[in-house]
Amino acid sequence: MSTTKNVTLPDIGDSDQVEVIEVLIAVGDHVEENDSIITLENDKATMEIPAPFSGTVKSVEVTVGEKISKDSLIITLDGTEDSPSEESYSTNAGTEAAEESAATSNIIEVVVPDIGDIDQVEVIEILSAVGDDISKEQSIITLESDKASMEIPSPLAGKITKIPLSVGDKVSVGDLILSLEAKSENANTAKATVVESTPTIIDATEQEPIKIVDEVISVATSPESHASPSIRKLARELGVDLSNIKGNGQKGRILSADLKDYVKQIISGSGPIEDGVEVVPLSRIKKLSGKHLAKCWSEIPHVTQFDSVNIEQMEEFRTHQKARGVKLSPLVFIMRAVVQVLKQHPHFNASLDESGENLLVKQYYNLGIAMDTPDGLIVPVIRDVGKKSLIELADELTEVSTRARESGLSKAEMQGAGFTISSLGGIGGTQFTPIINSPEVAILGVSRTQIMPVWNGDAFIPTATLPLALSYDHRVIDGVQGARFMADLNQVLKNIMEILL
Repeated sequence: MSTTKNVTLPDIGDSDQVEVIEVLIAVGDHVEENDSIITLENDKATMEIPAPFSGTVKSVEVTVGEKISKDSLIITLDGTEDSPSEESYSTNAGTEAAEESAATSNIIEVVVPDIGDIDQVEVIEILSAVGDDISKEQSIITLESDKASMEIPSPLAGKITKIPLSVGDKVSVGDLILSLEAKSENANTAKATVVESTPTIIDATEQEPIKIVDEVISVATSPESHASPSIRKLARELGVDLSNIKGNGQKGRILSADLKDYVKQIISGSGPIEDGVEVVPLSRIKKLSGKHLAKCWSEIPHVTQFDSVNIEQMEEFRTHQKARGVKLSPLVFIMRAVVQVLKQHPHFNASLDESGENLLVKQYYNLGIAMDTPDGLIVPVIRDVGKKSLIELADELTEVSTRARESGLSKAEMQGAGFTISSLGGIGGTQFTPIINSPEVAILGVSRTQIMPVWNGDAFIPTATLPLALSYDHRVIDGVQGARFMADLNQVLKNIMEILL
């Protein structure tokens, strides 16, 4: 029958109000008997609390950072057992002793074995806690000298009743490691009170760990790494140095998820995130535009053609208008010039249909204008450009740009373009390769105006020159068509009377 069982905190010595630093399970998880469910930490030690029986987690009654004491409710489990449904269970030694009353127990003291001529070796890790059930040959502490790290295994199975050591203590041969409650039939002798264990040694001076004791390899982890015994065990099995992992748990503690993420990064080849690196999530606009641009770049055979245009006449006209209080950017002239050239080359004002087999030639002249915003690049559409004056275009660009920076543009205002212009003239640079905005087939890149020496037949004259870059879809437009488009655009921009008339 299905039963609900309470798991409470056992007697863990004289520790009171111990902090929960890690919750290892969640509601709905199935746990087996002796699976760790939470990790506690006091001033001297870290300990994992195991489940006293198998079942499915019904509720978790503690949270990370909470302080709990003996008999505090940890979790409730749904299990299957022929017993009343609301029983209280604890992992304390007293309960288990009652269950094993038929068996005779011995208290075995495990001491530091003879580890050679090494004296006063530092305890860098305690791998078990009071109340833990451990198996024979299970590692219980890790020691470290100047030359080597060594794990001390338990000589037999049993329940830990006392650990007098703390991380950082110095120990020598014969010093007490822990007291172990074992059944008399499992002990070497009923009269024995002191047992020396055989250490598993890892020579720090060797490239590879030494294989000893039944071919078991133990990989040392950094004593400075803050992690539970189970995490350290898993790290050793995977051959991972915990000092390379940044812990995201309480007080920088390395969690299971941290270890798994590190391994995934190594396997994928992306590598771990180093200290001093800030992780900045991309904005929604950059995520969307990034995917679109990557798709455009990978699927469209780009050809980019570069040119420079003499815009002396345009600059003279802009200067004259500025003196009259009318401010016109080069972009409005470029927009009008592009529309005029698109009328001569209609295949540039087009898009491919979804099949990629038909060209949809636009009979209207809507231009996409790439704009920089705090959230990333967006491309609002200015409609019917050929029907608007330079001043009307300037006013509309100002208004649209303001709303774009304030995230005030609708989705409809960024659709319906036949051709796109990306201008970096206000920022700088000499040339760049613009990416075609699919399903369009061409895009014009504009860089900052430069003063260049131009030969007039007699001498070099300083001349205002505008760098242009035309990228086009080579499936639709060939090189000759691209060259002709750029040549015609050059002539229109060079002689702005064709724009003004």
